Amino acid sequence: MSLDTVEHAAETPDSEQPWKELGLKEDEYARIREILGRRPTGAELAMYSVMWSEHCSYKSSKVHLKQFGEKVPDNDAMLVGIGENAGVVDVGQGYAVTFKVESHNHPSYVEPYQGAATGVGGIVRDILAMGARPVAVVDPLRFGAADHPDTKRVLPGVVAGIGGYGNCLGLPNIGGEVVFDACYQGNPLVNAGCIGVMRHEDIHLAQASGPGNKVILYGARTGGDGIGGVSVLASETFDSTGPAKRPAVQVGDPFQEKLLIECTLEIFKEKLVAGIQDLGGAGLSCATSELASAGSGGMRVELDTVPLRDSSLSPEEILMSESQERMCAIVEPQHVERFMEICEKWDVIATVIGEVTEGSQLEIFWHGEQIVDVPPRSVAHEGPTYHRPYARPSWQDALQADDAGKLARPANGAELRAQVLKLVASPNQASKSWITDQYDRFVQGNTVLAMPEDAGMVRIDEKSNLGVAMATDGNGRYAKLDPYTGAQLALAESYRNVAASGARPLAISDCLNFGSPEDPDVMWQFAEATRGLADGCLELGTPVTGGNVSLYNQTGDTAIHPTPVVAVLGVIDDVTRRTPIAFAEEGQLLYLLGDTHEEFGGSAWSEVVHQHLGGMPPKVDLGREKLLGEILISASRDGMIDAAHDLSDGGLIQAVTESCLRGGKGARLVVPDGLDAFTFLFSESAGRAIVSVPRSEELRFNDMCGARGLPVTRIGVVDGEEIEVQGEFGIPLSELRTAHEGTLEGLFA
Repeated sequence: MSLDTVEHAAETPDSEQPWKELGLKEDEYARIREILGRRPTGAELAMYSVMWSEHCSYKSSKVHLKQFGEKVPDNDAMLVGIGENAGVVDVGQGYAVTFKVESHNHPSYVEPYQGAATGVGGIVRDILAMGARPVAVVDPLRFGAADHPDTKRVLPGVVAGIGGYGNCLGLPNIGGEVVFDACYQGNPLVNAGCIGVMRHEDIHLAQASGPGNKVILYGARTGGDGIGGVSVLASETFDSTGPAKRPAVQVGDPFQEKLLIECTLEIFKEKLVAGIQDLGGAGLSCATSELASAGSGGMRVELDTVPLRDSSLSPEEILMSESQERMCAIVEPQHVERFMEICEKWDVIATVIGEVTEGSQLEIFWHGEQIVDVPPRSVAHEGPTYHRPYARPSWQDALQADDAGKLARPANGAELRAQVLKLVASPNQASKSWITDQYDRFVQGNTVLAMPEDAGMVRIDEKSNLGVAMATDGNGRYAKLDPYTGAQLALAESYRNVAASGARPLAISDCLNFGSPEDPDVMWQFAEATRGLADGCLELGTPVTGGNVSLYNQTGDTAIHPTPVVAVLGVIDDVTRRTPIAFAEEGQLLYLLGDTHEEFGGSAWSEVVHQHLGGMPPKVDLGREKLLGEILISASRDGMIDAAHDLSDGGLIQAVTESCLRGGKGARLVVPDGLDAFTFLFSESAGRAIVSVPRSEELRFNDMCGARGLPVTRIGVVDGEEIEVQGEFGIPLSELRTAHEGTLEGLFA
């Protein structure tokens, strides 16, 4: 087959092209022809198909995402916001922290180990590309029913992939979630986040400026893995026949990535790059077009100089390949020699593949013949914008009217006790240690808090003990009942988790996981969730630094629950003042902060005991969340509390169980006046936390809460070797531990 050059494309306007097979719509193909004034070459078609995919162009979501920039003003901490590889915030003392969460959902279903592993590798390179040293990762995960045979295929592979890649890089895994629900059966969610640290002056951006500057591709050789991953896997629904798309899944090499990290950090230290971009989704198509688009000129690339693992790859395949562990740097000519020396030192392949030009076009050549001549912005930043139709689903009213308040409640203490044990042993509420023990949480020696704590925390300065904390949260059941409120509850819980650790929330990243945007019901869920998240961030003062949208999480007509996952990053001046969840000192007083109401819609209790989803989720009061956060941070800083745990899924009894088992101490609880034991134990009202207060601090703590107007109720004491609810029941910690810790091992070991 002869080479499809730019000249040939102009001479053969009627040649048939596989635009449909590459995921393009007819009107999109027509638009490409209009932009170019001719038909695209095969290489150009490949580039447009991956860069205009849902995963890369956000064509169905960007009309809603713009709220994050329009509604929510940047706070004083913001250094780099939406539009770069990752957001950057100022955390004081000259340090900047970059963080982001992304999805690798579809590849992880098709090939669980490699899909999850390369998800970690990709997010780490996003952080590296900002100029930062990656210091920790997190992994919010969603799987199908815990006892479903396919979950036993997917989960162990995903966990092994995350652990294998992260452990080999020497990055502690400090947080995340694991949720089971039948709605994720054919579409597990594998979201991965990373935190990186740098000095302010070391921030790097993805742009190619300066005519004559060289374009250097370095890292692994380019292979046939991952070809079209973002268009084949991430931008369409699966059919009911299951996974059959293995060639589109990347293959990772964490040891190559470790070399790439250290090599890149040394290059940064010597200030050798003028711009840099990692190669992730859409590979070279993305890196070249985005660098050129963000720069001040054009770019010329000699594609045949790209180092290959497979010499049979066509130009189109090289441009679409998503082979891992690759970066693209813009380097001034006088720095090229030193750049190459550092790459050689680290055994990293580096090749000059082109240069920045004075023109305005991205031009790509293959053995001297031109195969691409495009305006780079048209590829990278001017893809289609869809105003997808959306409408409130016809079934939404009936779902919300199916109130959980009608469900049968325990009639006595014995039934309460039985339901507590059933709750804490259920897959979603059970200990996740079987999973998290496969991750190295303490490598590098700077981990201060990690799972099962409310937030992960790492020290970033050994002299001052400055640190950062991060939590990720999301509840698809809440969002199914009310997407607007569900998104705000995810934000509120993540914010509360960070504050409960003693850190001050600064900013958020998000990973918005939804079904097909071509379904008006799903687009309504997406529109409501993004509106809720933007409104919530405005009220809490937490700007959105960036994030990810994952659509088409759908098998046939069955979409996942709308699942907005929110990551909140916070800063703490002294990590030695952090607050753990463990009740560790007998005699300390237990206080419940916030108000408890009869709120069971979407609750863990309704799911575990009655397999029910209906009604309304808990109400959100973000002003109260902010006040609660201030109290938790102040109490931690001033030594008024020794432990804190937010109340969320499973209510108070779940939080007390986790804190007692973590500290190895029991608790005696008293039901407050005005509440029945059932509501006290199982309600999932938001804006609440439980704290343990040394008796010497009780007066000062109560005075602070009273002065700031936060309701606070003394509900018990840390004591003994059981959890006793006075007048109702007692359960020995040994029995709780057996129930809580045996579930996942029994299912997956």
